[in-house]
Amino acid sequence: MEAAGIRRLCGRLKRTRRKVRIGLPKLIMRILVSRAAARRKPAIFFFLAMATLATGCSKEQAAPPPRPPIPAVVGKVGQKTVPVELNAVGNVEPYATVAIKAQVPGEILDVYFKEGDFVSKGQVLLKIDPRPYEAALAQAQAALARDKVLAQNNRIQAKRYASLLAEGVVAAQQVESLTSAADSSDAIVRADEAAIKTTELNLEYCTIRSPIDGRTGTLMLKPGNLVKVADVPIVVINQVNPIFVNFGVPQQFWPDLTKFTAERSLHVKAMVPKDSGPAEEGTVTFLDNAVDTTTGMIHLRATFNNAHNRLWPGLFVNILLTLSQQGGATVVPEQAIVDGEQGKFVYVVNSENRVQPRPVSTSRTVDGQAVIDKGLRPGEMIVTDGQARLSPNARIEPQSSLGDADPPSVAGSRSTSSDKP
Repeated sequence: MEAAGIRRLCGRLKRTRRKVRIGLPKLIMRILVSRAAARRKPAIFFFLAMATLATGCSKEQAAPPPRPPIPAVVGKVGQKTVPVELNAVGNVEPYATVAIKAQVPGEILDVYFKEGDFVSKGQVLLKIDPRPYEAALAQAQAALARDKVLAQNNRIQAKRYASLLAEGVVAAQQVESLTSAADSSDAIVRADEAAIKTTELNLEYCTIRSPIDGRTGTLMLKPGNLVKVADVPIVVINQVNPIFVNFGVPQQFWPDLTKFTAERSLHVKAMVPKDSGPAEEGTVTFLDNAVDTTTGMIHLRATFNNAHNRLWPGLFVNILLTLSQQGGATVVPEQAIVDGEQGKFVYVVNSENRVQPRPVSTSRTVDGQAVIDKGLRPGEMIVTDGQARLSPNARIEPQSSLGDADPPSVAGSRSTSSDKP
């Protein structure tokens, strides 16, 4: 009965929410003493019940300790000029490609390069057996010498009979016949001279030279093989300095392309995947005259010097096309933006080092900086790292980096804009 009475008393005290610290134990003692004396209960039960009740009430009235500030990296919203860029995937194409084929039939005698070598324009690559063409040249020269002698004799005969015709000694028909024979001999001489030039040209074709500066590929025919005229390529040479990169951009950027290409050459960067080196830089040199109806893309071609041979024919690269420069753009570190259920937001820090989420709109990222279209103003202080532990109105300990012992000063260094999300 006494325990039930004590529970009812504690219930009444909780419902009335009385803040009793000193008077409560005295009151309980008086009640318990009176009830214990009336029913003659042991004194030890009285003191145990009083101690238990006093301890329970004091625990319920203790206030929780304040939550310590959460360390977080902060920074100011910046403003600077950023490029307006387009991203695309490009394919590298050689500046020029030449398939080396034989222009005369014959046997390959020698090869003067190794597969994959860089060759210069005019460098000797292969040699075809020249002996048949040397013999043909000698034969053509001999025929020319013979026909020259005959032509000279026929011309002398024609002149002699022409003088006799003037004296009335010979018939005119005979003179005409000799004159025709002399003219025919002269034509034969000219044909022999042309045959010599053809033979000399064929002999020159026996030595195959590189028509461009470039890199050789696989040698298709080895020495000792017979080649035919315009048969399979013996080797393919690609010119890689300079080099082309083909890529496409969506058709909605056509007005910007026409506008900026008319003003200047568009700057292009090519990044090789998994290459830690700097990007290759070039310019747009070709803009196609039609949109691809199957893909809705506009074909562009950029030219790169490729001095270090980092771009290779057939390679796929990431293209960054710079259209223009946007001045006074609002930028924040990319990691400051958090993806939430309602969209993207950042934590804005007020003068009391408390944070509030604020929705933002961003269209692109340039060199690790997100360009903010709406939601922030330059100079405002935001959280750039450590957002995972934060909640609305949480108090933070501003730091320049997580684990920094000397936090930067935040109060008084921000805009007076509203902190409401």
